[in-house]
Amino acid sequence: MALAELGAVVLDCPDPRALAGFYAEVLGGTVESGEGGGQDADWVDLTVPGGRSLAFQAAPGHVPPRWPAPEGSQQFHLDLTVDDLDAAEKGVLALGARPLDAEDRSRNWRVYADPAGHPFCLCAC
Repeated sequence: MALAELGAVVLDCPDPRALAGFYAEVLGGTVESGEGGGQDADWVDLTVPGGRSLAFQAAPGHVPPRWPAPEGSQQFHLDLTVDDLDAAEKGVLALGARPLDAEDRSRNWRVYADPAGHPFCLCAC
């Protein structure tokens, strides 16, 4: 028997509304301001299709993880399942993502950083 269930994945970032907007464009869903309200919210929720949630929390002085960083942790990353890697790559790059490990076109996954520097993978798995 589980002791808890997953509520949301929370990403620290310098601008919660902007990063929620990035992931809303990538995943779809509805962005809602939380704590602080309005454009300057310290907490923003994104409810994606299917009812799952991502939350974005203001973190002054946020330092993004580095990829790869054998001397440090990447903290976490998201695996985003896609049908067409090339089309998804084009879309996330247009939204402000940057490639971290996307040169090997023989693999069924590629690694990017979101606009706040969090790593995520596009996976045609």
